[in-house]
Amino acid sequence: MNIFLREMKAYRKSIIFWSIGIIFLLASGMAKYKATASNGEINELFAEMPKSFQAIVGSGAFDLSKASGYFGLLVLYLFLMATIHAAMLGASIIAKEERDKTAEFIFAKPISRTSVILYKLLSALMNVLIFNVVSWISSVLFVGKYSNGEQVNGDIAIVMVGMFILQLLFLVIGTAIASVSKNTKKAASYSTGILLLTFILSIAIDLNEKIDSLKYLSPFKYFEAKNIMYGGGFDIAFVTISFVLIITLTFVTFLFYNKRDLHV
Repeated sequence: MNIFLREMKAYRKSIIFWSIGIIFLLASGMAKYKATASNGEINELFAEMPKSFQAIVGSGAFDLSKASGYFGLLVLYLFLMATIHAAMLGASIIAKEERDKTAEFIFAKPISRTSVILYKLLSALMNVLIFNVVSWISSVLFVGKYSNGEQVNGDIAIVMVGMFILQLLFLVIGTAIASVSKNTKKAASYSTGILLLTFILSIAIDLNEKIDSLKYLSPFKYFEAKNIMYGGGFDIAFVTISFVLIITLTFVTFLFYNKRDLHV
């Protein structure tokens, strides 16, 4: 359990900074709603925007004169921040012992590699959960402040559940890459590179319906706010794919890290 506490201590400043960032994103975003969108003219403004821009932000799916609709626009950026945090955390928490030359210290203790990885993953999971809870509470507070009686908590809840699944997915993408990669210093770069490629692919799919079949390759298409809010719920196929990938990549993390030659 000391390893769990050690990792929580190591990443405490990081999760504080990320939490401040997510609070700022939601506070400033909803403040802009109050200043520009609450009068109802925002829908007409976005309707005049290029179709490509509307496709990217998903504005056509939301009533931007409502707090819940404007929150739907912010979800894309919320998801992006959450997944970048998770991918970088997953890669660094596995790779840092070799990167920081502390592998000899930690693995000299009477504890198996499997236990080390388990405690590291539990610590990463706790950090991801903290990020999600901060996002959830902040969303309820800031969106609720401008909702004018609109029931928004249900929409926020389903978005946060979808975000948590995405966080877990990119977390284990990061841990798997760090376990497989021979160059641990680049594990975080590889993880964020994959994240950005899938994010760009999701935008490309929105811009070109002919490549819609590629949506299964981009996790950002799995839990889009425009699809899961307003009673749409989750697509069982996307949920199944997500959990299969999470389980598989977790297995890959344990398997390859137990076999790798550590550079001390």
